[in-house]
Amino acid sequence: MSESRANIPNSILILLILLLTIVIIAFSGCVTKESVLEYPTAGVEYHMATIERGGNYTLSEVSFTSLGTQIAGLLRVPKNRTNKVPGVVLLPGAGVTKESEQGLARYLASIGYASITIDQRNLGVIDIKRDLELFQAGKVPEEHKMVHDALAAAAVLREQPEIDSDRIVYMGESNGARFAIIACAIDRRAKGVIAISTCGYDVDTAIATGVLRDTKAIEFYRSVDPDCYLDRIAPRKFVIIHSVNDPIIQYSAAVRTYMKASMPKSLYKIETHTHGYCDAMKGFIEDELRAMVK
Repeated sequence: MSESRANIPNSILILLILLLTIVIIAFSGCVTKESVLEYPTAGVEYHMATIERGGNYTLSEVSFTSLGTQIAGLLRVPKNRTNKVPGVVLLPGAGVTKESEQGLARYLASIGYASITIDQRNLGVIDIKRDLELFQAGKVPEEHKMVHDALAAAAVLREQPEIDSDRIVYMGESNGARFAIIACAIDRRAKGVIAISTCGYDVDTAIATGVLRDTKAIEFYRSVDPDCYLDRIAPRKFVIIHSVNDPIIQYSAAVRTYMKASMPKSLYKIETHTHGYCDAMKGFIEDELRAMVK
């Protein structure tokens, strides 16, 4: 091996290294000059096994590779013998498993929508300080990887013969909704996003008031703030559903994010003490999904 390498001119070795670097950057995505994340559109390797056949749906375990990590998910597809069905990338909140998200997934199936729900890395729990350190060291933060996971889940949905690949919507709860917003902004084929019990981080206010000054920190925090992606969702629709008595994320924070979004958009206020999905949201979800994928 050493003799064969010795016969390769240095210029060729440098070119090979540059090409490899380009491939790695393309695969890992990048942060643009506007400090927002971009990922190239690509296929994804996945494995699937049916585990349950209900009266009106099929439930399958699915696993796929995303940035070198195996991501586990549940794919629920309603039975429809005449038409392809629309699909939803469903992202749970922090600490919530894909199994615990199946109440909402079952409801989606009952109104005619397939869904893929994934176990997010660290079950959606983030360490933003550690992610900043990774970013400053030139490594990929976990939050960037979690956005890629959502995009890869959408790619799996689009591969299914029963699903209309042009009618995909992102939906998430709490921290999962933040990733859903960012993924929808990046995925231009998506029809819109429904964000439940969430808000952005309002990083631009921290920058404007001088709370954030370090250039690299600003670049990172903007890249993970859903507020910084809202203008990239239009002309697709942005929908936020939030309880006025949410015990975890204040309703006023949700309103602040909503006000930053471009039209078309809708905000629905729920009169409960709920954080996350509840039955009072069903009608809004059904109406908005129908309008998005029509």
